Amino acid sequence: MASDAKRLAVLMCNTDVSEFSARHPRDGDKFRALIALARPDWAVDVFDATQGVFPDVAGFDGVIVTGSPASVHDPDPWVAQLLDVIRDTVAQGVPLFGACFGHQAVALALGGRVERSRAWVLGHWQTRVVARAPWMAGLPDVLVLAAAHNEQVTRLPDGAELLTTSDDCPNGGFRIGDRVWTTQYHPEITPEFIAALTDHLGGKLPADVIATARATLARTPDRAAMAGALARFFAG
Repeated sequence: MASDAKRLAVLMCNTDVSEFSARHPRDGDKFRALIALARPDWAVDVFDATQGVFPDVAGFDGVIVTGSPASVHDPDPWVAQLLDVIRDTVAQGVPLFGACFGHQAVALALGGRVERSRAWVLGHWQTRVVARAPWMAGLPDVLVLAAAHNEQVTRLPDGAELLTTSDDCPNGGFRIGDRVWTTQYHPEITPEFIAALTDHLGGKLPADVIATARATLARTPDRAAMAGALARFFAG
């Protein structure tokens, strides 16, 4: 392994154990594949947060908190434990990235607010870059990323800087200094998976949500650009 290679911990929060989920890579593997787009030499260890399995974050160069169909307000013990781990990660200065549920969990753990969205957001969604952290060099002014959420951050934690926004999700991503970065979206999700998820949710979500989602799938997501930005973030 190269001398500048990093070791990342993925805290996998996905509670979906359906047959649909079993037919596709799990979130830990999705993030492994995303990181490998930019840094195939980096190690990515996965921990099932939903089973109360968490690492000693001091042994890692960075931590990723994944998405989940769960809510950050759920009373399950693992959710409270996750929030504690997030606060500990920040206190230790270990770089921390959160996506979707992870974005919401980081915000809530650090004093922000998370509430129900007006409607489901699904498909390849656009979010405008309104401020740039150093690691975001090269990202387009309007990011296209997969989305699948019905909750969002409605108040940022103290000291957070808004990075991306849209009309349907004003607090689309933020940073706190150079050690915390989040996005409401899913850079790890491939076009094939979001298309399959949209088909899977047909009949389970309102018809207009599914129709809008299918219309957005013609957009090309900025996964490779986000992989590069993630590598720069964790590299410091």
